[in-house]
Amino acid sequence: MSQLLQQAQQMQQQLVAAQEELTRTEVTGTAGGGLVSATMTGSGELTALTIDPSAVDPDDVETLQDLVVAAVRDAKRVADELTASRMGPLAGGLGSGLGLPGL
Repeated sequence: MSQLLQQAQQMQQQLVAAQEELTRTEVTGTAGGGLVSATMTGSGELTALTIDPSAVDPDDVETLQDLVVAAVRDAKRVADELTASRMGPLAGGLGSGLGLPGL
């Protein structure tokens, strides 16, 4: 039982370390061939949005709005992939190593 608790504590520490790393890691998504880029942390916090001046057309605001949404979605996709690659092995280890359902 002691060994099982030790394993759980180690996995908890690894999980916390991975979460902290995700908070510090930034990823970028783009749209419109780089006209709009969105940067967010691996934990999903949007930290920057860059719009190339050539993408700004006062007569076509909808296209710019679509580009912003697409860039943010792309950044979120990259962040989700990063999270899955960092957290997946840890969560999988919890589920198989400790027999805890749902983890």
